[in-house]
Amino acid sequence: MNKRGHVTNAILLSIGIGILREPTVSLEAARSVAEVFVPVILGALFPDVDTAFGKHRKTLHNLPVLAIVLAYPLVFENLQFVWIGVLTHYVLDIFGSKRGIALFYPFWDEEYGFPIGVTTSSKWAGPMTIAVTAFELTVATGIVLLAPPEVLDLGAQAVGLQ
Repeated sequence: MNKRGHVTNAILLSIGIGILREPTVSLEAARSVAEVFVPVILGALFPDVDTAFGKHRKTLHNLPVLAIVLAYPLVFENLQFVWIGVLTHYVLDIFGSKRGIALFYPFWDEEYGFPIGVTTSSKWAGPMTIAVTAFELTVATGIVLLAPPEVLDLGAQAVGLQ
């Protein structure tokens, strides 16, 4: 996907995640959206920094980078929501893009994608971004609604959300 698609995805996810965190029509819900908004967008844009150095869709589009970003709040107590943007960037590139990404780079160069992906310049790139975003929000909602509260609390603590 292109940068516009990643930003659209991040904005919609930020709103959805904010509402999932605070499912009310209130100032707290608006605060929840605002709290995740900038970190998720920064995380969504971060993997494409590899267009300026390294190999695009390899250098910063892999599981070791996601692990580092996921662990960051555990070590430094900040950037709690950036990993969400990075993860959803990967999901959008895997499911929405024809090319896919090299998940196991630098250990393995093979790129993984889903057969339904489109090229970044396709007229279908926008609708594909919306479809993948809807899928991501459906998965997030399913986790929130179906996971036992103690598992959610443990997971939230592990990734710096509590």
